Amino acid sequence: MRKTIMALAAATSLAAALPAVAEMTGGQQTYDLLFRSGTLDGLPRDAALIYDRHVTNSYVPAAEERDSGRVELEFGGGEPERATLMFRNDQNKHRSLGAFPASVGNPIIMFFVETVVRDMAESAGGSPFYIRNRVKEALIQPAEITGEAVPFDGRDVAARAVTLRPFADDPNAPAMQGFGDLEITVTMSDEIPGWYQKLEAVVPGEDGAPRYASTLSLASHGKVE
Repeated sequence: MRKTIMALAAATSLAAALPAVAEMTGGQQTYDLLFRSGTLDGLPRDAALIYDRHVTNSYVPAAEERDSGRVELEFGGGEPERATLMFRNDQNKHRSLGAFPASVGNPIIMFFVETVVRDMAESAGGSPFYIRNRVKEALIQPAEITGEAVPFDGRDVAARAVTLRPFADDPNAPAMQGFGDLEITVTMSDEIPGWYQKLEAVVPGEDGAPRYASTLSLASHGKVE
């Protein structure tokens, strides 16, 4: 009985911490949430964060196998200390994605945004510079934010999800092969190592299945083996 009461209390407390309906952030709040600083500060320097990347792309089907895999974040030492990103896939292919100042925050958000820009340019055509600028503008605009519970280490933790629609009011949206409806959602929590639980970009299709989707989700964390 005591365990049941404690579980109900925890669930009630978690639900109370989450907004029941979507709200809107201010423009600065959008940026501060998405690019929160110090998100790597508390992690052991012998630890790694592993993110699964899954890509669906009806525009460029070959990209699904090419771009799906995992992104590994490790600390590389040096002065200033660096966080390094490495991509690996099931075809035993790997490539370095760069090294970034660890003090700034988790660079997985920068990798994610840049891959969405690249994927859109490859899939729908158009200038990557134009696409990148519109996405950057969305990062500093008011955005939809919702609270939710997400699974982590066998329990549910309170998280916030910010959703961006970079091309919703773009006059060129009809020429974007469906990418005018692109939605970018980033789910974050103080309880999640590295801050980001999931980063997802989706172009919906007419049959309910996405025409394009790119998802990065935290798969594991712990010491480097």
